[in-house]
Formats: sequence, structure tokens, C-alpha cells
Amino acid sequence: MSVWGGGFWLSGKTREAALDAARELDELGYSRLWTSGGFGDGVPPIYGEVLAATPRLGVASGIVSIWHAEPADAAKTVDRFEREYPGRFVLGLGASHAPVVDAAESGRYTKPYSRMVEYLDALDATDTPVPAERLALAALGPRMLTLSAERTAGAHPYFVPAEHTAQAREILGDGPLLAPEVAVVLDEDEDAARGIAQEYMRGYLSLPNYSNNLLRLGYTEDDVAGAGSDRLREALIPSGKIERVVAGIERHYEAGADEVPIQVLTADQTTFPAEAYRKLAEALIGR
Repeated sequence: MSVWGGGFWLSGKTREAALDAARELDELGYSRLWTSGGFGDGVPPIYGEVLAATPRLGVASGIVSIWHAEPADAAKTVDRFEREYPGRFVLGLGASHAPVVDAAESGRYTKPYSRMVEYLDALDATDTPVPAERLALAALGPRMLTLSAERTAGAHPYFVPAEHTAQAREILGDGPLLAPEVAVVLDEDEDAARGIAQEYMRGYLSLPNYSNNLLRLGYTEDDVAGAGSDRLREALIPSGKIERVVAGIERHYEAGADEVPIQVLTADQTTFPAEAYRKLAEALIGR
């Protein structure tokens, strides 16, 4: 079991707090920290700092955008981390989203699958090629999932229900890593938990890669409109008491996940939810 972390980990204002949190996650037995961003304007310092601050915790980029990161820079970073911290860093790559990429350069986002193949070829052609076992792809659809099995260690889907995990495992087959991110809300106040989940969902449902993936799974236009339906929220974001949250995470393991990076959602995303991760570790690690 691992952790998915966002802005808290990347903010320079919370650097020491982030490293303290990483040390605690390591001590609790979490296997890896997935965190976003990087290589467009240089490597985020947090990757190397977490590796240096912890004896065991793995680190993965979830994800580096193939539209912004130069393959040579990415390959050099992976090579350095592999020499300094063998086996502990995974370069997670993703095609991002048209609204995000085109906001900076209109029309740039075309043929994401072909672009990913070209990017992997470019990594292979660098002076320090990245081994497949040090790579993972942010994959949702069948073609990208197949590519992740053929060219990398496996797949890191994001914003997916357990039925997607089951389909992804069938496509990947036995062996490749399947590490779906799962967002959760640990809050016994159901109204508060619903509000936190809906605010999170609203942003992601506005991105067509995610909404289209959910439509492929059989959800309706009504399910993916606005902040999403209650049916979709219950499938995507285990919420409420610890027992319900744990059951929601375990559905992904039962569906074929090897590793579930857990993202704890709170009303204040700038503060590390340490108590929630302690409760989840006690409930899940070692099962």
C-alpha cells in the first residue's frame, strides 16, 4: 500500500513538514509515495529529498507530462536516482489532458498515444536509457494499458472505480504493476465527507479523459455532470467511517491491484492528514 500526495508535498513552504510526513509514512510501512509534477521546469527537489530522508520509502512521479518534460532530462534524473537510491524511484509518465496542455500552447495536444510511443522511444535512445522496471504509465484506455504492459513496469490509473481496476488487470495480464490511485475521505460527518468528495470530483470530471473513461465503463452523462452523481461518488471515493473506507480500498485489491496509492482528501489540502494515514496503516498494512 502506498500514498498519493499532491500540493502539500510540492510546496516549498511545507518542505520540512513534508519530509517529516515522509519519514512517518516510511515508519508506518507504506511502500511508496506517488506525487505529481516535474521535469518541465527542472526536477522537483522533493523527489530526491524524500529519497534521502527515508531509508526505505519508494518515490514515483504521478505523473510527469510527456508534453513538458525533455526525455534526456528525465532519463538523467532516473539514472542519478538509480545510482544513489537503487530500486526506489519510478518515473511515472502521462499524456495529461488537452485543456491543460493547450492552455499553454493551443493545438499542441494531438495523438497522445503516438506521442507516448515516441517519448518512450526517445528515452531508449538517450545516453542513459531508462529500464522498463523504472517506468510506469498513467493509463486509462485499452491501448495505453497495453502499452504500459509492453514497454514499462505497469500502469498507474487515476480517478477510477474498482470495475476499471478489474478491466485493467485483464488487459495487463499477470505480472505488470497495477497501481490505481484511490481518493478517500475519512470523516464520520456524512455531509462534510460528501462536500469534500464532490469538490474534488468537480475538477476532475471537467477533464474529458476522466469523464470519457467513466462513460466507457457504463456511467451516464448525468453521472459525470457537474460534481458527479451520488452513485459515481460512492464508486470512486470511499468515504465515512474507517470500515467503509477500508472496504472501498480493498475492492481494488480484490479487482487485481498490486498497489493502491491512497489520497486522503480533507477540507484543508495544505495540511498533511497524519492521523488518517495512521488509521489506514493500522487497518490495512500487514493484511
